[in-house]
Amino acid sequence: MSNTKVALILAAGNGKRIASRSGELPKPLVRLHGKPLLEHVMRGAQEAGIERFVVVIGYRGHLIQQWWKNSALSSLPVTWVENPEYLKDNGISVLRAKPQVRERFLLLMSDHIFEPETARALLDQHVGDDEVILAVDKNIDSIFDLDDATKVRMSGDHIIEIGKNLSQYDALDTGMFHCSPALFDALEEAMFNWNCSLSDGVRLLARAGKFKGYDIGSNQWQDVDTPEALDYAKGVFSDVAVQNSAIPQAIYV
Repeated sequence: MSNTKVALILAAGNGKRIASRSGELPKPLVRLHGKPLLEHVMRGAQEAGIERFVVVIGYRGHLIQQWWKNSALSSLPVTWVENPEYLKDNGISVLRAKPQVRERFLLLMSDHIFEPETARALLDQHVGDDEVILAVDKNIDSIFDLDDATKVRMSGDHIIEIGKNLSQYDALDTGMFHCSPALFDALEEAMFNWNCSLSDGVRLLARAGKFKGYDIGSNQWQDVDTPEALDYAKGVFSDVAVQNSAIPQAIYV
């Protein structure tokens, strides 16, 4: 069983590409099988063994908090972190959470749906003090919207390059990371003009041989970034949110 019990979830973006379905709602509240994407993500992580959540919010974040207060998840231990610079790259959202995360953690995107057993298996992978492990999908031919996917090139179990525009790649980024706090240091080092993406940070780790990939095999996942991806996810996943008991109170920062 994994010792990692904290999940950091990025839920700050404004989700312009799915606005025709979200309307004025932030993307994490777009519904899949009647439940917000964020609820699917949180329940999947909880089933995988996560006990505490740090959620970074930005665009209309107060609506996410209001939803949570009135949801079945309201007794989960959640620390809310605000990112007023949510229009910048996602590495900024990760860095906003640094004061709240001092141990190994599961890093998730609020719009990436996954099977709980995938997260559980990723958490079972040992992460060194200065390492990050990314869950990768090597079933490239079966991916929805390959052009939009973030590509990964590997050598053995090490990731040597990552990016959306790679011409040579052998796996895809599922948006699920098992991280040591070294990720924060890498993002700070990668900062340029007060901005950085998550990919910028892990590229530095890759150059140092500290970025690894874990193959999820035949397990399903989906980045729900567009109306078409949402429709596809409805077909791939039945109701992936599971009913779990929830415990203590939220903390606001």
